[in-house]
Amino acid sequence: MLKALSRLAAFCLCVALSLGLMAPAVNAAGISPDDLGVIRRQAAAFEDAKSRLPDLARLVSEKDWVFTRNLLHGPMQEVSREMLYINQRLDKSERKEATKVARSLKEALADLDEAARLQDFSRLQKSYSAVAAGFDAYSDLIPAEAFN
Repeated sequence: MLKALSRLAAFCLCVALSLGLMAPAVNAAGISPDDLGVIRRQAAAFEDAKSRLPDLARLVSEKDWVFTRNLLHGPMQEVSREMLYINQRLDKSERKEATKVARSLKEALADLDEAARLQDFSRLQKSYSAVAAGFDAYSDLIPAEAFN
């Protein structure tokens, strides 16, 4: 009887370990390796757009309406798509906040574009500040593992 119980215990342990190995691996933030790979690619593109903020600041301060809009519609145009892909891959507990911050950044970018179109310098300055703050806020939501 004792031998049968030992075998049963060993069998149960093997089954439990096998099930544990079959479960998808997740990191501390609850993100699978596949999702983290997508986040890494999109975060790199997001950071590339963010790296253009000094150029955008210069254009805003010079009241360069045309090139401000060109930068927004060119190198920074894909930011919304990148944030969408990142948001879809984040842990469910983080998605709501990330979606809120992404929406705020998209609105700030649209407002900046509109201010440049209207050649409204004070609105342009305020909008740029909101854009820069939005990029920083969204960067804080990207898991640190995406930058490793």
